[in-house]
Amino acid sequence: MLRVNECGLFCERGGFYVDPWKPVPLALITHAHSDHARWGSQHYVCSERGLKLTQHRLRDETQSGVQIKQNPQAANSKIEALPWGKKQKFGDVTVSFHPAGHILGSAQIRVECDGEVWVVSGDFKRNDDPSCDPFEVVPCDVFITEATFALPIYRWQTGEEIAQDIFDWWQLNASEGRPSLLLCYSLGKAQRVLAELTRLTDKTVFVHGAVESLTKIYREEGIKMLPTKSPAEMDKKYDFSQDLIIAPPSAYRSTWMKRFKGVDTAFASGWMRVRGNRRRKGFDKGFVLSDHADFFDLVRTAKETGAKKVLATHGYSETLVRHLKEIGIPAEPLKTHYGEVEDAAPAEQHA
Repeated sequence: MLRVNECGLFCERGGFYVDPWKPVPLALITHAHSDHARWGSQHYVCSERGLKLTQHRLRDETQSGVQIKQNPQAANSKIEALPWGKKQKFGDVTVSFHPAGHILGSAQIRVECDGEVWVVSGDFKRNDDPSCDPFEVVPCDVFITEATFALPIYRWQTGEEIAQDIFDWWQLNASEGRPSLLLCYSLGKAQRVLAELTRLTDKTVFVHGAVESLTKIYREEGIKMLPTKSPAEMDKKYDFSQDLIIAPPSAYRSTWMKRFKGVDTAFASGWMRVRGNRRRKGFDKGFVLSDHADFFDLVRTAKETGAKKVLATHGYSETLVRHLKEIGIPAEPLKTHYGEVEDAAPAEQHA
């Protein structure tokens, strides 16, 4: 029902692509990370919960077909949003969006035609996360899954446990008069940390501008997070020694960091499971916190969908395919252009 061509994952009978990597007439978007939501297509469909983030990603504020032009590449685009579970026909195909648990508004896309059901999971996770809707198992015949962390060494603790570790690190640094700079991806990870920490404190956190604009959207969607400020709001003589600062990794060792004297740095990512990644980048601390499913949840999900075939894309897809075959689930690798923006590599990329 779905196949990969030069533009992306294509459903011919529905006339649409899912997360295309080139401009197309109709793009169904799983979530707003830049490797899944790209500029240039004519018409987009996303989850209602993820509409504002998708608009922000595309630098487009289309609402009800009214275009407020912000980026010339999005000038002729229209974005439509569907509530969770609502079915809509595209050609001969019925489509619905279901929570993926990756970031706010992240969706699995269920595609049904002639009694056969495919599910494109996009990026997903199964751990509890107060900053987004929880993952929903969607039964299907064919399940397309990511494989970012499809090695048994990747097994996650809860977000609550990691938040406690981050809080303890912050408080230790504060007691020693050092600012705490936490580096993490600006869309999804930063907001998750701010939400997880509400269990432990109500103190204001300073955030980089790239984080603040996205955090504002999360607040508009009703996500409870710690209060935030920009460091630029403070007097030049302000002492950040008691504070937590959150920024994207692109800010590391930049001129933006110079205002934080004696800063202790940490990086939050699933890749911090491998200690050598932290050492190579020169971070003082690493927190193993990912917005992707670990190996065990990837396998569990493949089983729970009841899929007759699993297609695994990007990450350790060959490893996951081999393991699924060993436990009796037919599986094949699926080559796509999706590269994990949040967890592509220890260096992380930014949109």
